[in-house]
Amino acid sequence: MPGEDDIKAVLSPFRRELEEYVKILCGFSGKVRLTGPSDEETLWNEHILDCAYSLSFLPPEGSVIDVGTGGGLPGILWSICRPELEVHLLDSIRKKCGALEEIVEKLGLENTRVVCARAEQWAVDKREYYALAAARAVTNLGVLAEYLSPLVSQGGRLITFKGPAYLEEMNDISSDWMELGLSVPVVTPYRLKDRKNFIISWVKEIPCPHKYPRRPGMAAKKPWWR
Repeated sequence: MPGEDDIKAVLSPFRRELEEYVKILCGFSGKVRLTGPSDEETLWNEHILDCAYSLSFLPPEGSVIDVGTGGGLPGILWSICRPELEVHLLDSIRKKCGALEEIVEKLGLENTRVVCARAEQWAVDKREYYALAAARAVTNLGVLAEYLSPLVSQGGRLITFKGPAYLEEMNDISSDWMELGLSVPVVTPYRLKDRKNFIISWVKEIPCPHKYPRRPGMAAKKPWWR
């Protein structure tokens, strides 16, 4: 995994566009809650740099989706750094989607589409369409995998960002990940400032069973692995 200096070098050609994105994002502070911090320095150090570690997981071509995108992280960073990809930003909160559409328009990101829907609903329309699906949410690993797997094509990849607590979540899932068509997860550690974080990734090995996705809310209420 690249170090922080390597990540900064990767972002260097896109610095101007990324700084403009951060500035626009800060402008929504107090209007729509898109991210936690609202100052440019914190957004850059805690969000842009963090999300940049996902760039090496992206496919060489095709469509990718950022589920529960919030303020567009990591999806808008992908759009800027990998303009050859088709990037979809999915969120279920209409107010956030409206803000995202404004951000995408201001940045002139022609490769980017905002989708206002729940992941379970969108997977019905775009079943196994994407080469990669990602989420930077606090949702349990098993629940997250159920949301993402139906969206990803065979041979594609799922990724999520986690802190050290991921191990407890993973140990709780004693079932075979193949229930969702997935490989055993691979844990890739990386360091950001003084924190050790992790990207958890799966390969979509076989089609996801058609009973997934279940109706909204069921993934958390009745975990597939229990």
